[in-house]
Amino acid sequence: MLTCRSLWRKLAPLSRSASTVCRHNVKRTAFNNGRRPALVPAKHMSTAPGGGGSENTLYVVLVGAAFVGGCTYAYMTVRGDGKRYEERITEIASRSEKQAPESLPTDAPEPEVEPLSSEESTAAEPSSESEPVPAEEEPVTAAAEPAAPVIEDAEEPPTEPSPEAAEPAVAPVLVEEPPVSPEAQEELVEPSPAAVDSAEPVAEAPQEEPPAVVEEESPAPPEPLAEVLETPAAVVESAADKEAPPPAPEPETIQEVAAESLVESPPVAEPAAASETVPALPTIPSHAPYLLIGGGTASFAAARSIRARDPGAKVLIVTDEPDLPYMRPPLSKELWFSDDPSVTETLRFKQWNGKERSIYFQPSSFYVNPEDLSAKENGGVAVLTGKKVIQMDVRGNKVKLDDDTEISYDKCLIATGGIPRNLQVIEKAGDEVMKRTTLFRKIEDFKSLGNVSRNVKSITIIGGGFLGSEIACALGRRSAETDLEVVQMFPEKGNMGKVLPEYLSNWTTEKVKREGVKVLPEALVKSVSFKDDKLEILLKDGRQVKTDHIVAAVGLEPNVDLAKSAGLEVDSDFGGYRVNAELQSRSNIWVAGDAACFYDIRLGRRRVEHHDHAVVSGRLAGENMTGASKPYWHQSMFWSDLGPDVGYEAIGIVDSSLPTVGVFAKATPKDTPRAATEQSGTGIRSESETEATASSPVASPTPTPVMDQKDEYGKGVIFYLRDKVVVGIILWNVFNRMPIARKIIKDGEEHADLNEVAKLFNIHED
Repeated sequence: MLTCRSLWRKLAPLSRSASTVCRHNVKRTAFNNGRRPALVPAKHMSTAPGGGGSENTLYVVLVGAAFVGGCTYAYMTVRGDGKRYEERITEIASRSEKQAPESLPTDAPEPEVEPLSSEESTAAEPSSESEPVPAEEEPVTAAAEPAAPVIEDAEEPPTEPSPEAAEPAVAPVLVEEPPVSPEAQEELVEPSPAAVDSAEPVAEAPQEEPPAVVEEESPAPPEPLAEVLETPAAVVESAADKEAPPPAPEPETIQEVAAESLVESPPVAEPAAASETVPALPTIPSHAPYLLIGGGTASFAAARSIRARDPGAKVLIVTDEPDLPYMRPPLSKELWFSDDPSVTETLRFKQWNGKERSIYFQPSSFYVNPEDLSAKENGGVAVLTGKKVIQMDVRGNKVKLDDDTEISYDKCLIATGGIPRNLQVIEKAGDEVMKRTTLFRKIEDFKSLGNVSRNVKSITIIGGGFLGSEIACALGRRSAETDLEVVQMFPEKGNMGKVLPEYLSNWTTEKVKREGVKVLPEALVKSVSFKDDKLEILLKDGRQVKTDHIVAAVGLEPNVDLAKSAGLEVDSDFGGYRVNAELQSRSNIWVAGDAACFYDIRLGRRRVEHHDHAVVSGRLAGENMTGASKPYWHQSMFWSDLGPDVGYEAIGIVDSSLPTVGVFAKATPKDTPRAATEQSGTGIRSESETEATASSPVASPTPTPVMDQKDEYGKGVIFYLRDKVVVGIILWNVFNRMPIARKIIKDGEEHADLNEVAKLFNIHED
């Protein structure tokens, strides 16, 4: 024992020193390893973090937990979305089945409709003029049949589906009442207390006979809608509270109320009032395969062309005017020379050849009622008057009217024409001046000016172009029979000074003066005021004119109101919608008439405001809407008549600033507009000559005679030149030669002697 203790005392210091040395070696090794780069392999994104096995295990556990959690969340989300999708599809399918009248049984409604047939006939008699009875018989059965399955759906499943199934069944009853006027709907929204009190017993007492209920409700037709509004809630509550109610009475009650509401809602309190209000509410078709915006010449020409290529086409014309499509030239020409005092009402006139015709292209019997267009198997042309298109949705292929009605289309034509310009000094002069100013364009303007000319003492026409000169001559002839004073003022030196050469413009001015018109050339309007029941026009040179009425004929502004909403390009130089060679502005949209700015392969980009261009461009646009894909190459013409004795036709660019060459000859009795219409048989000369062609004109061998009087321009041809090439031609009292002029411009050749070219028109023949 003592030996071991002594041995331990000797060895203990050695062991302690050895352990101390070991600890110091370990610390030194760790310190050296921290300064020297570790020989551990480089870490990569795909490997676990460096460290011991416990750290790797922790990393794997965390990644695995995150992966499992993400998969679980994705699975639960997809499963929930699928469940909600199935519930939504089931709900939509159930609604469509309840709204489809074909899938419902027809055994229950028949005995309920029979006793109401007599009431239905008596209720429909006041509105027999508009014939709504056939359209109402179908909604009665269609609305009465869905009521029976509503209670069956409420009995079979739990209580939750019952209100959802009951509500859509009654909703069609409220929707399918188009004959009710907006005024009646406003009255029906707030039912009287008596109506609500009478509505509740109807649902609680199904044993009442239908005739008795109808007799009580017939004096006040707005009350059945109140019954429809209150009855569904009562029926649903009774179906939910009573688990086993008698199935027969409740469906009968619902059918009675629905049928009564449909039968009684179209007429109003008195039969006479019903016959007056029903025709004033035409049904607007929601879709038109061919939609034409504008009711002028271009739209009618397009409709006629569409029907010629597609006999079954359904065409809808929408116009903001109250009239059917009509021709505008007679408004400033033949109508003013009619001897019929009622011409402003009949709008029938005698042409220069003595034949009588109407201003309208076709009578009302030619067109189809807009509400019947979609039901016509063979199609037709319908005109929706008094409606204006205010917005276009090009991507959705639909338009919006000024009453918020939307109409979809397959193909659309914009033929909105133009808006008459006005002088800014007149617009700023006040309401009294505007009331006494006419911007001549429409039928109502012709009627208004006709009445004014018979009731005032003086009329002043501002403008010396085609329209202003025609109206001045027309009113001048009336001044010979009355004491009417007619004054015409314009900034040019003579009538039509922007079109005719100066010598011919001066001759035209003298012609207008001989018609009884006081002409004031080089007149610039400075201000217009209303004093002492007179309009005072102050000119910039100090002259002053007092008059009773003003007619502003200072040009036309193309109507491009739809350009912004439709995203269509408007030409900055000429105005109007820019179109390609096929008159197409965008996909499924064409433009024709005054509003179209087209490219002429001979004369460059142009915009024409004349009747012949409206006819030809509208016809071509209609053909291209049916798939013709034809380019517009036609050189349109225009004409103007200063009474029955002087007239001219023009084609191409006729600008007085261009150099001109005129060749004239003596006129004969057949060289007048009157004789031209007698030969062609129509007063609208462009309609008779646009189809004609001139392939090889033959010049007259007659030599050119020398005129005795240089200031006498009986008949002749005026050539307008640009770079020595003829770009425009005016035929002065020369008619039915326009195909020759069109070919000369189309050829685009230089001519050394235009006198020889003038012989092609046979102007020297007697």
